[in-house]
Amino acid sequence: MQYNAAYLKQSEVIMQAAHLSVMATEVVDYLVTRTDGQYIDCTVGAGGHASQILNNAPAGRLLGVDLDSVARDEAERVLRPFGERVEIAQGNFADLSAVAGERGFARVDGILFDLGFSSMQLDDAERGFSYSNDGPIDMRLDGGYGMSAYDLIAKSDERSLAEILYRFGEEHRARAIARAIITARHAGRCRTTAELAEAVVSTKPRNRNKTLARVFQALRISVNSELDNLRSGLAQAEVLLRPGGRVVVISYHSLEDRIVKQHFVRAERPCVCPRELPVCACGRKPTLRILTRRVVRPRDVEIERNPRARSAKLRAAEKLVPHDSN
Repeated sequence: MQYNAAYLKQSEVIMQAAHLSVMATEVVDYLVTRTDGQYIDCTVGAGGHASQILNNAPAGRLLGVDLDSVARDEAERVLRPFGERVEIAQGNFADLSAVAGERGFARVDGILFDLGFSSMQLDDAERGFSYSNDGPIDMRLDGGYGMSAYDLIAKSDERSLAEILYRFGEEHRARAIARAIITARHAGRCRTTAELAEAVVSTKPRNRNKTLARVFQALRISVNSELDNLRSGLAQAEVLLRPGGRVVVISYHSLEDRIVKQHFVRAERPCVCPRELPVCACGRKPTLRILTRRVVRPRDVEIERNPRARSAKLRAAEKLVPHDSN
């Protein structure tokens, strides 16, 4: 798809934000089907993907949604040159239908979920997302509402914490790590992300960074109910899409990608009856057509420019016309 020249010349700030957006070209190619369409970016972040979408839909509108107030402020700044074609709203995936309806996006042509974290989130020590920066053990996406990761650790026993690490981090040494964290907590040595990381490393993991990444991922997912919200958001996205509209999801770890893949497969399947039944009794019709039979990954040149894109996986699907199974 060719970029619209007039819009490509807009603010240099917009393009600086967009150039590190993961698989931006692929997102546009799969998502933008109408130049006058309505689109939702469910994790608007710093506005990079949103600006690319708007550049390629010069008569279109976009709703940018984000739970993170810092991200919303940055998106408003970056996307200001697009004027009234952009709306920015607070919300998470579970709020998608309500937020879209309130802002006049009840029927849309494309919905993007980029499930990654931006550099401004990861590099802010006060947010507690990264084991590389010392700060509070927070990890909340919504600016301080609800239970923090510190609170989660404080209320957990060894067994429940190990279950969180195994379920959401796929960490096979979850029990030993949970024991070390609880021991550090009792000794008053688990108050910051550096102390949390030290407790994890004390178990002598084979790969220090991978283990730390899995532990921090598990706590963050649990605190923010990320997987449940993703399931809810995908279901709501189907309802919001017009026939022919598309949903694109970029995930960064296997738990997210598995949820997306399974949702798309179920939505494309025409019948869910037990195999032993001679005829279909459920009467179910497929609602989506999968566009990415194989997961799409970043190109080598993008990974060289942005190493954080290495684990990204893109999947896309299209809303079917009712009763159309072709």
